[in-house]
Amino acid sequence: MITTLIISLLVLFLLGVPVAIALGLSSALALLVDGDMPLMVLAQQAFTSLDSFPLMAIPLFMLAGVIMEYGGISQRLINLANAITGHVSGGLAIVTVVTTMFFAAISGSSVAATAALGSILIPAMVARGYHKEFAGGVQAVSGTLGIIIPPSIPLILYGVAAGTSVGDLFIAGMVPGIVIGIGLVITVMILAKKRDYLKEPKKSGKEVWKAFLEALPALIMPFIILGGIYSGVFTATEAAGVAVVYALIVSIVFYKAINLNNIKSVLTQATATTSTIMFILGTAGLFSWILTIKNVPQQVAQSITSISDNPMVFLGVAVLLLLVVGMFIETNAAIIILAPILAPVALEVGVDPVHFGIVMIVTLAIGMVTPPLGLNLFVVGKIAHTRIDRLAINLLPFYIAILITLALIVFVPSLSIGLVNLLQ
Repeated sequence: MITTLIISLLVLFLLGVPVAIALGLSSALALLVDGDMPLMVLAQQAFTSLDSFPLMAIPLFMLAGVIMEYGGISQRLINLANAITGHVSGGLAIVTVVTTMFFAAISGSSVAATAALGSILIPAMVARGYHKEFAGGVQAVSGTLGIIIPPSIPLILYGVAAGTSVGDLFIAGMVPGIVIGIGLVITVMILAKKRDYLKEPKKSGKEVWKAFLEALPALIMPFIILGGIYSGVFTATEAAGVAVVYALIVSIVFYKAINLNNIKSVLTQATATTSTIMFILGTAGLFSWILTIKNVPQQVAQSITSISDNPMVFLGVAVLLLLVVGMFIETNAAIIILAPILAPVALEVGVDPVHFGIVMIVTLAIGMVTPPLGLNLFVVGKIAHTRIDRLAINLLPFYIAILITLALIVFVPSLSIGLVNLLQ
């Protein structure tokens, strides 16, 4: 049954079948081969995998992100980042990284951050003399921060799949996200100086202050979400509801960018994006259930611990596995499938489940800018009108930067769980 499940999934991937459909079809074929259970189980288990209160946060955070995209928040964050860092060598590329960090702390989605900001920043960089592959690459790799800096949809999924506190995961993702952002900024500065890209005019103190005041309503939102979760005022799911209400207030009252004319477009886009994600989660949950009833997690745990029970060895093996998986499987599906398998092993060998969750998300985030499935590459490829392979070649220095920061996160657990322990 497991052989049929894995082989059929790989064949479907090679044929280019969408991830959600491939997961569902391979699961159905495995049940047919096994013959012990009716196909009705497919629908039941897919529904059961979605019947979770924490998962309700996903459509709400997606809606909040779309509201912010339409509500003019993206442009205010860009203006603020430009006022602060635009005058540095490669200023507009640094603005891209910094703005994406701001937006990541609001949207929770890598693709959303990449699309919303890339449509503005990539043409702006090209117009100022940046190579379009470099401009697209900077936006694509910066977009990975969308699933690392909280609130993050993949962190919610990991928390549900591994039975780990989503609030602790949100707190733990803050420092690693900032460290990665700093690594990307340093890489941009080195490359920009080498290629002699233009600087932006330095803003006056008055202009910086004005940009800050305009962006302040948006900047307050992460503090409301994270502060509310960790103080116990509301759960992560309730925080998502608060995020929607707050985003509406900011977009309608402060920025006056959302009205009756575009609210339909907001709801339509949020529904379409959420439906895609939930479809993947349903079939991925079914796939994971089949692995579980056939004791695959236990077998994997025994195989890994038989090699070594050293936590660092386990993390090294897990990172290599996730790097490969991230190249071929969509991030959310990979989490639902692998978190229930790897998280118990991590706990058994002495790795903190929150620390492992951050390592897992950061590693899978690299897959979002790695061919052949890197979703961010496809998004910026369309915006920049360039090929995926050219983008990937230009990303080589950024791959090195992220891998260095990933090594720091792996070998220095306090970067992720230090803040969690401090606040407890």
